[in-house]
Amino acid sequence: MKLPKYIFQHHEISVWYAAIPLVVLVVMLAFVIKAFGTDAIDGGSQVALLIASSVAAFIAIVVCGVKWSVLENAIVENIRTSASAIIILLLIGAVSSSWMLSGVVPTLMYYGLQIISPNIFLGVACLICAMVAIVTGSSWTTIATIGVALMGIGRAEGFDEGWIAGAIISGAYFGDKMSALSDTTVLASSTVRVPLFEHINYMTITTVPSFVIALIVFFIVSFTHSGSSPAEIEALSSALRSSFTISGWLILVPIVTMLLIVRKLPALVTLFISVVMACVSMVVAQPDIIAKVGGEGSLSTFRALMVVSSGSTAIDTGHETLNGLVATSGMAGMLKTIWLVLCAMCFGGVMAGSGMLEVLTRIFVRYAHRTISVVGSTLATGLFCNLVTADQYISIIITGSAFREFYQKRGLEGRLLSRSVEDTATVTSVLVPWNSCGMTQSTVLGVATLTYLPYCLFNLISPLMSLFVAAIGYKIYRKVER
Repeated sequence: MKLPKYIFQHHEISVWYAAIPLVVLVVMLAFVIKAFGTDAIDGGSQVALLIASSVAAFIAIVVCGVKWSVLENAIVENIRTSASAIIILLLIGAVSSSWMLSGVVPTLMYYGLQIISPNIFLGVACLICAMVAIVTGSSWTTIATIGVALMGIGRAEGFDEGWIAGAIISGAYFGDKMSALSDTTVLASSTVRVPLFEHINYMTITTVPSFVIALIVFFIVSFTHSGSSPAEIEALSSALRSSFTISGWLILVPIVTMLLIVRKLPALVTLFISVVMACVSMVVAQPDIIAKVGGEGSLSTFRALMVVSSGSTAIDTGHETLNGLVATSGMAGMLKTIWLVLCAMCFGGVMAGSGMLEVLTRIFVRYAHRTISVVGSTLATGLFCNLVTADQYISIIITGSAFREFYQKRGLEGRLLSRSVEDTATVTSVLVPWNSCGMTQSTVLGVATLTYLPYCLFNLISPLMSLFVAAIGYKIYRKVER
C-alpha cells in the first residue's frame, strides 16, 4: 500500500504549528531523562513519543482539517515498513546471546587480549572493541563489557581516561555501524528502505577511512607511552579459560556468517543460520554452560537453547566484569527497542501524514542545491535531532523519514541518505551528554561525556569524511530523470 500524499484543503501548516509537537517531544524527553536516567528507554521515552504523536494529530485535525484516516494510513504504512526490521531485531537478540554463550565471543576476546601491550594498547583496544561490536552488533554491550575491562587495563597502564574511553567508543561504534547484527544499522537501512547489506557496503566508503585515521592516531599515542600491568589482562583471560572452552574452531561461526553476508543472502536467512550454528557449537563445545542454563533432566539441552535464544541468562564466572559480559537477554532484550521503534513510527507517521515533517525539513534543505549541501543538511539534521530528542533511534527515524522523498526528487540514491544518517545520527549520539547514549557510556565507563568527547576520533571524523566524500563526488550517482 502506497502512502497517500496529503494536500492541504485550506492552507499549508505553518512552521510554528509544525514545531509544536517536536518541542513537546523535547520537553517530555528532558523530563523523562531527568526522572529515569539511563532507564528512560524502559517506557518513559515511548510514552513521550505517543504524547507528542497525540499533540501532532490534534493540531493536524483541529487546526488544519486533516482527516484522521490520512494520519492512520501514514502510521500503518510506517509500521508496515518496519515489520522486517522488527523480526531482524529479534534475531539479533538471539544471535548476540547464542554467540556469547557458545563461546564464539569469549574466544575472540581471549585471543585479542593476548596481544595487548602498553606500546600498542589504545590501537589494540580500539580494534578489540571493533571486532566484538561487529560480531555482537551492539556498541552498548561491547562498551559495558570488554570496554569496562579495557578501562581498567588502560588506567593501570597509566593512560589518560579520556584517551582510553575515546579508543573504546571509537572501536565500538565503528563495529556497530559495520555489523549486520546492529539494531541502528538495521533501523537506518529500513527507515530509508535500502537493503541492509547494500547499506553496509556503501558505508565502507566513509566509515573505513574514518576508522583507519582514528586507529593510526591511537597507535601513535600508544607508541609514545610506557607502562606495564598485565595482571588485569591475565585475570580476565584466566576467567575466560575457566568459564568457556576456548577454541579456534569456534571462529568458524563468524567466518561462515561473514561469507553468507558477502554472498548477499537475505539478512533474515543469514541471521537464522548464524543462530543455528552458534546453538550447535554451544552443544558441542560448552556442555557446562548447557547444564547451568538448562538444568537437569532429559530436556536440559532443549531448554538451554530455548532460554539462550529467547530469554535472559546470568552465569557466575568468578570475575565481575566477565559476569556482565556473559549475562545475555536474547530476543526479550530487544523488546524495549522494538517498543521504542513502534512508538517512534507512530510519531513519524503523524508528522509525515500531516505534512509537518515536510515543513520542518524545508528549514534544512532550503539552501541544499548541490550534493554536498544536501548531505550537509542531512548531517545537520541528524546532529540536531540527537541534541533535541536525546535518542539515536528517534534521530535515525526522523532524519531518514524527513529526507527520503527529498533525495528521490533530487535523483539521489537512497543509500546515500542511509549512509549520511548513520554518519551523524548514530555516531554523534554518544557525544551528547544528555543523550541516552552519552549518559549510558559516561556512566558505564566512569568518564564524563565532555572528558572523552575530544578523543572519540572516529565519531568526530565520520561526519567530516561524509562531507568530504560528497564534495569530491566519489561513487555518488544521480538517477536518470525522465
